[in-house]
Amino acid sequence: MHAGPGWIVANFRQLGRADYQATWRAMQAFTAARDASTPDEIWLTEHPPVYTVGLAGRPEHFPRDESSQQPIPLIRTDRGGQITYHGPGQVVAYTLVDIRRLRLGVRQYVRRLESAIIDVLAAHGVMAYGKVDAPGVYVRLSANEEAKIGALGLKIRNGCTYHGVALNVDMDLSPFAAIDPCGYAGLKVTQTRALGIEADAQQLAGELCGRLQQMLMRAAPCTIAANEEH
Repeated sequence: MHAGPGWIVANFRQLGRADYQATWRAMQAFTAARDASTPDEIWLTEHPPVYTVGLAGRPEHFPRDESSQQPIPLIRTDRGGQITYHGPGQVVAYTLVDIRRLRLGVRQYVRRLESAIIDVLAAHGVMAYGKVDAPGVYVRLSANEEAKIGALGLKIRNGCTYHGVALNVDMDLSPFAAIDPCGYAGLKVTQTRALGIEADAQQLAGELCGRLQQMLMRAAPCTIAANEEH
């Protein structure tokens, strides 16, 4: 598929390590201010440790261990879904996209976001898959065991989306053990390092950027500058 005449090219931003709440508010402001001619944007970032809760979040899935001297903050957001964790070593891609302009339904759009992560993993020899009834990206650890490696959550306002996807690369996974990730008790979580992928977060962010670019049917080059904060 090719972009039509006058098609608007997406802008990419590398935010480095960014505060979650400030980034969320910036996404809201961008979406509120955009019009039919506003280019889409994809923001690549990672966050300091934070739990985020979607509109469907229920307290029984929230952190169960509050004994830490430095508890991880919990922020209620306007995205869909339940609770998840973000932290250093995780690639987060926020997709601020006018899906009406792409002529995509929400389900189609979700499948494309998942496919971007699946394609990145496949390029490194790891087979992954999505689920219709549980958005995100999963891998098989054994014949009878699976784990989630990529999370997805969206907000749609006037046909435009924000929030996006997160890929676990090389992070401390222990905070996931204190919650029911995405509202599923006992759901295992994994990351690319544990699956033998040697590429670091910087490289995988660049690859994910490229896949998302293809997903949006854009022709603009996708380049990721070095993150000086890492």
